[in-house]
Amino acid sequence: MNILDKIVIDKRKEVALRKSLIPLKQLETSVLFERSTISLSERLKNSTSGIIAEHKRRSPSKSTINQNLNVQDVAKGYEDAGVCGMSVLTDGKYFGGSLDDLLLARASCNLSLLRKEFIIDTYQILEAKAYGADVILLIAAILTKEEIKQFSELAKSLDLDVLLEVHNLEELQKSIMPTIDMLGVNNRNLKTFEVSLETSKTLSNHIPDDFVKVSESGISSIEAIKELQPYGYKGFLIGENFMKTDNPGESATKFIKDLAGF
Repeated sequence: MNILDKIVIDKRKEVALRKSLIPLKQLETSVLFERSTISLSERLKNSTSGIIAEHKRRSPSKSTINQNLNVQDVAKGYEDAGVCGMSVLTDGKYFGGSLDDLLLARASCNLSLLRKEFIIDTYQILEAKAYGADVILLIAAILTKEEIKQFSELAKSLDLDVLLEVHNLEELQKSIMPTIDMLGVNNRNLKTFEVSLETSKTLSNHIPDDFVKVSESGISSIEAIKELQPYGYKGFLIGENFMKTDNPGESATKFIKDLAGF
C-alpha cells in the first residue's frame, strides 16, 4: 500500500464525518457560495511566469516544512509577488492544513485559489466552493474515469476551474475530457517519492493543446521552468521552495523577478 492509498482510506472516514456534521444545505447557503470565481487557467494563459505558489506546512515526504507562518501573510505576500494563483493544502492529517486556511487566504487576497485536497466525494467540491476556492484538484490515481467525469462536471456547474493531476500515460488517457481546464503532471513517483522532470517532458506530447499544461513537484529552480517551457507548460506549482523560507512572499518575488530576467 503506498501513501496515496493510506490517505484515501483516511479521507473516506473524514468526509463521512464532515457530511454528518455539516449538511449540504449549510454549505450552499454560505456567503462565499455565490461569489464570482477567478479562473486560474485564464490567468496562466496570459502569464509570463505561470507560478502557482503553495501554502503547505508539512508533507509525508518532507515532514515539517514550516509551521511558523500564518496564512494571511503568505497569501498577501504571494499576491504582492505577482503569482498567478495560490494552492492551499486543506488536508489535516498528512499536510497540517485545513479548510480554515482556505477561508483565511480568501479573506486576505484576490488570487485564484486552488483547494489542494484528495477529492473522493462530490461533497468536497461543494465545500471548496463554500470556503472560497476558485479551482479544485482531481487526482487521476485515486479516481475512476466516471468519477473524474462526474466531479469535473459538478465543478464546472459551480463555475470552478478543474486541475487534473496525472503521474503516467495511463492516468492521462482516462482523464482527457472537455470539463477539465488544466492537466497537471506530477513529477513525483508516489511509490519512491523520487522526483524527475522527465515525467513532464515525456507526457507533454500526449496532452492535447486544448488544456493548459501544468508541471508539479520538484520545481525549485528557474532552470527547471526554462527547461519545461519549450514542452508547452504554462503553469508551475511551487510548494516547498517558498514555504521553507521565513518569508514565502519575498522568496516568490525574487524568484519571479529572476525568472523574468533570465
